[in-house]
Amino acid sequence: MANLKKFIASKLYPLATYHPLKLSEPAKTIDIKTAWKGLELIIEDILIQFEIGRDNCIEFGVEFGFSSVVFSNYFKQVKGIDIFIGDEHTEEKGDHYEKTKNSLIAFENIELIKSDYRDWIKNDQTMYDFAHVDIVHNYKETYECGYWAAMHSKCCIFHDTESFPAVRKAVYDIAKNTGKKVYNYPFHNGLGIIV
Repeated sequence: MANLKKFIASKLYPLATYHPLKLSEPAKTIDIKTAWKGLELIIEDILIQFEIGRDNCIEFGVEFGFSSVVFSNYFKQVKGIDIFIGDEHTEEKGDHYEKTKNSLIAFENIELIKSDYRDWIKNDQTMYDFAHVDIVHNYKETYECGYWAAMHSKCCIFHDTESFPAVRKAVYDIAKNTGKKVYNYPFHNGLGIIV
């Protein structure tokens, strides 16, 4: 049934396939279990192919910080926004802010902020070089957070375009409604790319 839903979503919301020119391992990562594993190999390629600046990155949905550390290799400043209690689609529930903060303490260019994305986007008018959205995998939240992120960054990526049809639909709609180009990397649960 899940494969049928993914197939239908791929037909209803077609996204051009992203083809990395080169896979590269970031200099620093952290050793934790993550659904993001494998995507770290294409981040530098995305930045090069789309000529993305390297000053600042904002991330919505930090969880335990794997992707934050990956981004810290490429950006002077990484802001990670999360409620740090998990959601309906995560395995671990409960407040893990301190645990995540402590595991990322060596990465001085990462700033973790315990906040709901809805509260954050009301007040932040910063333009970012890069944004990442990996929050609760529902259409409404992904669209709302992702639309803001796409309008406040040169490049915005979205995890789980292959594993959650609602995320794929939101990415498709955000690209259509912003007039930006959209790509999908179909591996490691999928990564939508809006530029």
